[in-house]
Amino acid sequence: MLSKMDDYPIHQTAEPLAQTASSDRFCYDRFWYNGHARDGSFYFGVGMARYPNLGILDCGFSLVIDGRQYAFHGSRRAPQEPSETSVGPFSLQILEPMGRHRLIIGENETGISCDLMFTPYTGAIQEGRQTLRNERHVVMDATRLDQFGHWSGTIQYHGRELVVGPETFGLKDRSWGVRPVGDSYTGGAPMDNFQPVHFTWLPIHWENRCTLAGFFEDSGGYQWHNDQVIAPTYKRQEDIPGVNDAGVDIWKGTVGHKLELHTGTRCASGGVIEMQDKDGRRLEISIKPKLLYRMKGIGYQHPEWGHGKWHGELAIDGEVWNCDEADPLALENMHIQQVVEARCGDEIGHGVLEQIWLGPYQSYGLEDWFDGAE
Repeated sequence: MLSKMDDYPIHQTAEPLAQTASSDRFCYDRFWYNGHARDGSFYFGVGMARYPNLGILDCGFSLVIDGRQYAFHGSRRAPQEPSETSVGPFSLQILEPMGRHRLIIGENETGISCDLMFTPYTGAIQEGRQTLRNERHVVMDATRLDQFGHWSGTIQYHGRELVVGPETFGLKDRSWGVRPVGDSYTGGAPMDNFQPVHFTWLPIHWENRCTLAGFFEDSGGYQWHNDQVIAPTYKRQEDIPGVNDAGVDIWKGTVGHKLELHTGTRCASGGVIEMQDKDGRRLEISIKPKLLYRMKGIGYQHPEWGHGKWHGELAIDGEVWNCDEADPLALENMHIQQVVEARCGDEIGHGVLEQIWLGPYQSYGLEDWFDGAE
């Protein structure tokens, strides 16, 4: 099946681009964004992903403000044209590749709509390939790119309007490859599909640069993957020197971390992340959380609107919950981002701390799948 993209010289196999090279049912190609106020008064997340071997395209938008989290969910049969990025009233527009992206959610029965523009002020950052196996097959094999920027526009939610000014920090995250999505595979000889995974991610906007530190660790604290980057910022999009900015500084080493947790949760109350390069450079970043956002608002571990689940030819839904009433140790609530204020020497930065800590974790005294800090 041909698509518009086949008219560009970008093929990686002898097949048309609409036909994925892998038969893995967990193939995905995702857009993800966040936006948050400097003072931590609001945060919103955006997600859209295509699952070519499941035939599904789904999306989500979710806002935390004034102690409540609002969520829009959408799903449809994936169109044959992969460049078509809309689900009902939800439309994601790539105005310039690696440049401005626009999100429009038209008025709909959920009471959540928006018109938002993301404008980058860094080049694109390629994270390292993330590969994880269980005893029989690949669980995750993905590449991700990040781009820092800012937002402008408006959000309507349940009869209220939020004006998003250009001082609103933003981050774009594109990833693709293989990740667990849709319904679990139960074929073949029985096996334990679950293995501890501990992911921590800290992208920070500073005055004249952005930093990113992230890592995966196993239950014993072995760091099997990390990313560490310092990227220069530019006042105007047209000043960014191409997709691959030679000024992006990629560190190779390990990420040090010492986080404090709220009692009875796996949620950080503060702490320190230390970037460590193999040449001896160190960058210590202390963080102070301001606002908590649950990633289930855009599908992550959501019991009904999880990624890659079939809801019919087209379906949308909305929900809202009180942030203080969510059980912090329920599986659906354990994947979180927090708006944080960061300090590095005399510098003050703003960004997010993402955590998904599933299973025992010796580094923090967690012994079971769903126990909290003492």
